[in-house]
Amino acid sequence: MSPADTYVLPCVPLRELVLFPHVTTPIFVARGRALATVESLPPSATRLLLVAQRDARDEDPEAEGLHQIGTEAEILQVLRLSDGTIKVLVEGLSRANVKEFYIEGESLWAEVVSAEESGEVSLNLEARCRGLLSHFEDYLRVNQRIPHEIYAAIESLENPSAIADAISANLPISHSERQQLLETIDPEERIDALSSLIDREIELLKVERKVRSRARRQMNKNQKEFYLSEQLKAIQKELGESDGMMGDSEELRQKAKELRLPREVAEKVDKEIGRLDMMTPLSPEASVVRTYVEWLLDVPWSKKTRDRNDLEQAWKILESDHFGLRKVKERILEHLAVKILNKGIRGPILCFVGPPGVGKTSLGRSVARALGRKFIRVSLGGVRDEAEIRGHRRTYIGALPGRIVQSMKKAGTRNPVFLLDEIDKMGADFRGDPASALLETLDPEQNKNFNDHYLEVDYDLSQVFFITTANSTDAILPALLDRMEVINLPGYTDEEKLEIAKRFLVPKQREEHGLGEGNIEIPDDTIPRIINEYTRESGVRNLERELGSLCRKVARKLVAEKGARANNRKGKKTSVADQGKSIRVTPGSLEKYLGVRRYTLDRPESRAGLGVATGLAWTPMGGVLLPVEVSVFAGKGGLILTGKLGDVMKESARAAISWLRSRTKELGIPGNFFEKKDIHIHFPEGAIPKDGPSAGITMGVALASALSGRKVRHDIAMSGEVTLRGRVLTIGGVKEKLLAARRGGIPKVILPRENEKDVIELEEETPLGLEIHYVENIDEVVEICLLPKTRNKNASASKAAVKKKGLTRSLGADTKRRPASVPKTPQVGGKKRGGTIVRRSG
Repeated sequence: MSPADTYVLPCVPLRELVLFPHVTTPIFVARGRALATVESLPPSATRLLLVAQRDARDEDPEAEGLHQIGTEAEILQVLRLSDGTIKVLVEGLSRANVKEFYIEGESLWAEVVSAEESGEVSLNLEARCRGLLSHFEDYLRVNQRIPHEIYAAIESLENPSAIADAISANLPISHSERQQLLETIDPEERIDALSSLIDREIELLKVERKVRSRARRQMNKNQKEFYLSEQLKAIQKELGESDGMMGDSEELRQKAKELRLPREVAEKVDKEIGRLDMMTPLSPEASVVRTYVEWLLDVPWSKKTRDRNDLEQAWKILESDHFGLRKVKERILEHLAVKILNKGIRGPILCFVGPPGVGKTSLGRSVARALGRKFIRVSLGGVRDEAEIRGHRRTYIGALPGRIVQSMKKAGTRNPVFLLDEIDKMGADFRGDPASALLETLDPEQNKNFNDHYLEVDYDLSQVFFITTANSTDAILPALLDRMEVINLPGYTDEEKLEIAKRFLVPKQREEHGLGEGNIEIPDDTIPRIINEYTRESGVRNLERELGSLCRKVARKLVAEKGARANNRKGKKTSVADQGKSIRVTPGSLEKYLGVRRYTLDRPESRAGLGVATGLAWTPMGGVLLPVEVSVFAGKGGLILTGKLGDVMKESARAAISWLRSRTKELGIPGNFFEKKDIHIHFPEGAIPKDGPSAGITMGVALASALSGRKVRHDIAMSGEVTLRGRVLTIGGVKEKLLAARRGGIPKVILPRENEKDVIELEEETPLGLEIHYVENIDEVVEICLLPKTRNKNASASKAAVKKKGLTRSLGADTKRRPASVPKTPQVGGKKRGGTIVRRSG
């Protein structure tokens, strides 16, 4: 075969090995495509190509991850081991240049051409080869780990190229340097590069020998000093003298005396310091014991801060930090008042539950400021290990206390305000359930004796003011939820957001962006546009972000204009009006600064419709309108539910249909509609999951409208669970749903009568200006929502055209005659409370 001819060989990638020609070595194949290639070799196969990987970490490299030059090798032996690995004994024959890699099945093949140099040996090459052998012999004298027989075997080779390859295989050089030598085809260049590497290795070995000798001498010196030091301590002890310097043990013992430690902790510290005295300073166990004693002494056992006993001052601090949130503020002041009367009261455990951005975390910091205590925050989002709460036992290397004890050390007092943020985001896996570990921490009856696995002694957490935050209570362990006092923080109304923006957000963003009060002016009618058209949230986090974006745009404009004025001053005078310019952001200029509006308000149907009703739904981001559409067509009594509905919502739809079948006579619906009609109930925005029972009366009204032919009033929204007997049951998320109706421009809302107390409490804080009907039965809902049937105008006209013969017709009288009046919707009495008109049906 000519050297320029191409041929095909099976290819095996090598991870950390470079095989040189004229070298025999075993290779172990146990992974991916390499194993498949070896297993697919026919018994007659005698040769294969061995190519090194570019990245040794790649488990199954592609063609781009392999070098282009490898070694063609002869297979001497193939042996399968007990663990599935295949041992292949190969002998390198020659270098090969890969033209192309390709895959057949699971095997890797390569089209190669021989890359060996000519076999002629010049005098120059012979001289270089002798110098290389001399260098290698010097290397063997320095490196005693390579047997001298290898030199004799290499010296017996006749070809200089083979001698260079054999020496390369026995040098401890890097993988990249081996590959570079393999890719050096010219023997003279390869010998020169190899000589440089041998010289470097000789120098490294000499330096290594010096360092090792110096380290050995230093170690002998340290051992001698330690031995003499121990003898000196023994002599001083016999003489009753002190060594004149305080060691680690004495320092820790002195620190323990200065602290007021509980008896159990003091005994533990004395015991561990005694163990430390018996250990040598260089012992690994001594470091572990010293760290443990330091943790015991650093944790605050008795130090505490004095609470602020001024209720008026505490109220001012809470009011200055947050707008609204009356329940939370009253609860803090109640605790402070009881604390004044009873010094031994335990710290409360509160759980703030609300959507993102309503100020749960910042409220915890404000509580600490109002009480005059230290504040510490621990985020529990994504925590899955119980040891994060209780710590690791000291038997583990690198063990530490849990986050509770670590945070107490950071606070430095035993009565801080401790915020456990995102408690509903914890998980559980094979390492334990951190929520279960918190059962002891958040139990007022148990946390006095909280046990951390690392400390091994009880720690008192009863004086800590624990606050937890969550977006929803659904993911919280029921036993853990039972230990906390839940305070709901619902979303803000538009008026509350406006006040928060004026009092807190705008001044804060103006200061952060270096703007003065005279640089930017945001009128009161601009902020509601930002709230409704650029944000959709229950809190104010995105509102603050948009106000920050507005300030950045204004700051950039001011800086640009200032630079332009500075350039203009060089050529002409500037007017006084251009200096200190104030930018006014009006509602009409919002798109200039913030771009096109991102959201539009949910709007109900513009007129009464058939089979269409508007419901109300709660989401973590606030309340939304939930329209329901019902279509009835000829069929066999089938029911179609679309809109990505959950199981509870589907059951609620079936309950509404069952109620409707029991009220067909009263509603004027054919009694056998379920035999000859198919019903399709659809909730728009089908990509959004929906679930819950509170859409029961909405589906019932839409079904009654579609089957009876009576249209549904478009100015009413409703929410309530329906039973088979037509009872309307209580719902949750009342505030969010009422705010959604208000945003959507719906003036009337139907709610269960049992939710009247929620509305009364809500009205005390924020008048909504809605007309609310409280109902107990869905019959009342149908009476309020469905309009009477209207007469067909075409049929009336045809009947009027058929007159008895001889009837006198007066055109003037007919044109003035008014049509028969349509019966009015039943009027329901009511009264007004706090801006909301309350209607009671029945």
